[in-house]
Amino acid sequence: MTKLIIQIPCYNEAESLPETLVALPRRIPGIDTIEFLVIDDGSHDGTSDVARRYGVQHVVRHRRNRGLAAAFQTGIDAALAAGADIIVNTDADGQYAGEDIALLVAPVVTGQADIVVGDRGVGDNAHFGPIKRRLQRFGSAVVRRLSGTDITDAVSGFRAISREAAQRITITTEFSYTTDMLIQAGKKRLRITSVPIRTNRTERPSRLFKSIPQFIVRQLVTMLRAYTTYNPLRAFLGTGALITMVGLIPIVRFLVYWFMGDSDGHVQSLVLGGSLLVLGVITCLMGVLADLIGANRKLIEKTLTEVKRLEDRLEAYEGKPAPAKRRRAA
Repeated sequence: MTKLIIQIPCYNEAESLPETLVALPRRIPGIDTIEFLVIDDGSHDGTSDVARRYGVQHVVRHRRNRGLAAAFQTGIDAALAAGADIIVNTDADGQYAGEDIALLVAPVVTGQADIVVGDRGVGDNAHFGPIKRRLQRFGSAVVRRLSGTDITDAVSGFRAISREAAQRITITTEFSYTTDMLIQAGKKRLRITSVPIRTNRTERPSRLFKSIPQFIVRQLVTMLRAYTTYNPLRAFLGTGALITMVGLIPIVRFLVYWFMGDSDGHVQSLVLGGSLLVLGVITCLMGVLADLIGANRKLIEKTLTEVKRLEDRLEAYEGKPAPAKRRRAA
């Protein structure tokens, strides 16, 4: 039996949630059981009550609003605990067409991918303005470069994730999970692909950010943080080398004047250059230390993944319904 759990992070979505739930599929080829999971991220409009009224099997509620990334991770943990073999994440505002979930999960069902991202066609999507299209293309290009993946719509929240991939991904950012997840998955060599999907027009403004500049800044911080986490040596050595090269400029300037016999009044260049050289060396040493910490992090992540797999086998041993792939592996 293959179980699919469709999770929907929500924050004050009581008005739009019913239409989204009605549009979700009840049957998909290759899937034996489909269940729904709503993560109520501290809503105060009765979102949880609406979810239960519409027959949602799993409702998890945060006592206060913790943000989209935390809600996504809570949903992943709850779906794994509920025995999901495949997890699909979608939005409560109805942006994504529920019928396309079948397309989204197909590569996971057939074993061709660990993670599938719904591609909204950001370059020519009629629901996006020209500025948003350009920003989406540029941001996706940056994420492709940082993650080593070939995903053209990096911030699409419409995703299917295999159980194995979900067990290996832990979202650490407090803003949005989309780019953090892709960079993690790329560095962990998970199989990632995308499929074209349809989108619906949404009238209400995004609750994730208040303005485009804020969104850009927070996404850049998220990408930089995720990349540094999984490539600490390259990030710190690159930064240290850049600082060192900048520090050489005033030192060379001082030496030129010194050979010309006119070093008086140019000692400031020597002091500045020397300070930058020291800072560059320290940054490079920090990179070595961060790389060692990164190696320890990999061991911890591997341990956590094995613990989750042992929990699956323990549940199967105790007679509880275990995920299909786990039972076959046991």
